[in-house]
Amino acid sequence: MTKTSTCIYHFLVLSWYTFLNYYISQEGKDKVKPKIFASGARWKYLTLLNLLKSRTAGFGIYQPGSFRQLLQTIFYGVTCLDDVLKRIKGRKDIKFLTAFRDLLFAILAFPVSTFVFLAFWILFLYNRDLIYPKVLDTVIPAWLNHAMHTFIFPITLVEVVLGPHSYPSKKTGLTLLAAANIAYIIRILWLYFETGTWVYPVFAKLSLVGLAAFFSLSHIFIASIYLLGEKLNHWKWGDMRQPRKKRK
Repeated sequence: MTKTSTCIYHFLVLSWYTFLNYYISQEGKDKVKPKIFASGARWKYLTLLNLLKSRTAGFGIYQPGSFRQLLQTIFYGVTCLDDVLKRIKGRKDIKFLTAFRDLLFAILAFPVSTFVFLAFWILFLYNRDLIYPKVLDTVIPAWLNHAMHTFIFPITLVEVVLGPHSYPSKKTGLTLLAAANIAYIIRILWLYFETGTWVYPVFAKLSLVGLAAFFSLSHIFIASIYLLGEKLNHWKWGDMRQPRKKRK
């Protein structure tokens, strides 16, 4: 794709996530919706954290579930800004912004979106009550479910093909990813102790040992996805790891 086409594509994707953000926030104002949305319950889900990075969509509190959606909104916002400034100022003047965009994609955008797609549909096909109870069908349209759990994956793959992303060293990348995972787990546990309700039904069926195993395996899974993203980027664009600073 040409640079202009890439800019247009990024703008369209940003507009799509912004629309989803707005749609969900307006839907949350419907007083007819069941109590499942009380206290921002919908925003507890990881699939929605990606849309709303800067606000709580009218539900009153910030929830970890909005992480993935919030993340995509911010990533494509930064990417669009990077596209525009490159055309205005040139690459050298916005190195920091480009580096931030690449780090955001490598550490969070690609691993989280891919993890959500795979984990959601694996659990859904095995037993949907573990991740997405049937009652949600009455309040969440089918197209919105696919927008949150299906379309995110091809959109992320397109981003891999559209342009190169500089990856940090494996040690740095995996450390930052682990920090993000720990922060998310702490938020999940805090919500449980605060409300007495797990953000995903599957957690309620696990013992303490089961929870520890689940979180550990999930981290290994998402770390593997991070390494896969690095491999795909290298396969398509060559070695794009960020150069190490030489010691004086």
